[in-house]
Amino acid sequence: MSKVFSRIVQSWGTKATFNLAGCLWMAGMFGVLAALEANRIGLYLVPPFGATLSILYLVPDAEIAQPYALIVGSVAGASIGTLMSLFARGLDVAVVAAVVAFGVMTLLRAFHPPGVALALYPVLLHPGNWFPLLVVLPFTVIAVGSAALLSRLVDKWPQYPKPLGKGSRQ
Repeated sequence: MSKVFSRIVQSWGTKATFNLAGCLWMAGMFGVLAALEANRIGLYLVPPFGATLSILYLVPDAEIAQPYALIVGSVAGASIGTLMSLFARGLDVAVVAAVVAFGVMTLLRAFHPPGVALALYPVLLHPGNWFPLLVVLPFTVIAVGSAALLSRLVDKWPQYPKPLGKGSRQ
């Protein structure tokens, strides 16, 4: 049985990519989040922003990790949730916000899965009308910028962002 489990993990598991620099970067980025959400309920932002940081570090060449998709998708999701929270609140509205955010991000060609989660946040937790611009936008810009900078300065840091080229989808 252990051979079967070992084979499953090796075939379907992920490649080990632990790196102290990556852990320190993630801790620093959560410090930025704490500063942006001072005296607020920023603890609830850890899941979508933790997912964003993981995507940036572990799969930096994925389409959902590229600067445009990451920043625009996150801000669009948070904006949709904020706009919908002006009219109604509750779990049902949060679900509609997530579905609408998914559709809008797809139309904008800026799909970033944590952006769907960020659409839920304003409807459920009411962080304020400026949440997309005062928290989500600066956090994602700092995350993208720091990942790009570290990819040039730290030897074992993955290359980021993915270079634009002729192979890009039009």
